[in-house]
Amino acid sequence: MRIRRHVFVCTNHRPPGGRPACSARGADAVLAALQEAVLANPALCGSVAVTPCGCLGPCFDGPNLVVYPEGIWYAGVTVTDVAELVERHLLASEVVQRLVYEQPDD
Repeated sequence: MRIRRHVFVCTNHRPPGGRPACSARGADAVLAALQEAVLANPALCGSVAVTPCGCLGPCFDGPNLVVYPEGIWYAGVTVTDVAELVERHLLASEVVQRLVYEQPDD
């Protein structure tokens, strides 16, 4: 089976007292929940990859993740959002608008 979607979850760590980081905001738990949900679903297991990554940039709005090939960025994701992201985005190809990170125009 080939990978049809790839989800990158920022798990960046920073020292206390500096800029915010996704890890300190619960990204590790989001990553684990997303990996478990994908592995538990036969329609997704083997066709969706979930990978931890370093800083994606919008640290003040984290935890952040990005789904490819669509290039959809989500911000402020919590463990309680994972089921909705799996059901709507990964299974039904429907963007979860309330979590979309609106990137500023250059």
